[in-house]
This record gives sequence, C-alpha cells and structure tokens, in this order.
Amino acid sequence: MQSNLCKGGTALRYYDPKRRDNPGDFFPMPKAVFRLGLDYGEIALLCFLMYCEDRKTFQCHPSYATIGEAIGMSNNTVKKYVDSLERKGFIYTEPTMVRTRDGRAHNGSLQYTLQPIKPIEEAYFEQQLREAEARARFNQAMKKFEKKGGKLDEAVNV
Repeated sequence: MQSNLCKGGTALRYYDPKRRDNPGDFFPMPKAVFRLGLDYGEIALLCFLMYCEDRKTFQCHPSYATIGEAIGMSNNTVKKYVDSLERKGFIYTEPTMVRTRDGRAHNGSLQYTLQPIKPIEEAYFEQQLREAEARARFNQAMKKFEKKGGKLDEAVNV
C-alpha cells in the first residue's frame, strides 16, 4: 500500500491503486456534451451544474459567485456562459425570491433546470446536416456558374 502525503509528511489517507474510488465521489457527465460545439467555459459551467443538481428533479440553485469560485470565473463571465447555455437549450433558468425574517422579499439565486441531452444532440446534428447541405448546394451553384463562363470576381462584385 502507498500513502498520500501532505506537505508536512504526515499520511492523509491510504490509497490502494487496485481499488476503485468511492462511487459517491462521481457524478454522471454525458459524453455527447463534448461533441456539441460547446466552449470550454460552457462545458465547465455545465459540469458544475451537473455536479450540484438534484438527481430526481434535475434542478439546482448555486449563485453566480459560488459557480465562479468553483470554476475560476468572474460573475460576469458566469452570466455570459449561463445565457449561452440557456440559448442553446442545455439549461432553463427561473428567478427565485427569498423572504427575510422581517417579511421583505429579495432576489435569490437562479434556479437552474438541466435539460435532457438527447434532444439537444439530435437538434445539433440536424443543424450540422442542414449546413452541410447548404454548402454543397452553394458549391454546386458555383461550379455551374463557372462552367457557363462566369468569373468568380464578377459574382462577388455584383
């Protein structure tokens, strides 16, 4: 057996390389997330929200500050990526209200609902297919144009 040592040289815990880590130390992350054209910040944010979510309701409500501290971003950058993920359909956000003891209402953190990945993946691949078909039609039209004696410079200037 090997031991993990901290800076002072004392053993923190023993590590058996033949044994898997505790199953409770993991959270599910769909592989499809890495094929959907997401920015590194969007992936980091989505990972953190999946880490925080309730597995039965698929909801969580960390603040921008909590998210930013966990993934190393400012509040404004977190907001930018939250808006982006919401636009792309990965999450749905709802504002929450907090009541103080004296009865006053204040804005709370956003409540995030994570959406299923499968429909998002299908929509993404359909969009990719439509774009590929449009590029193919454009290339075909350009070949026809050049075959009829047209010049590419004339087509661009018109």
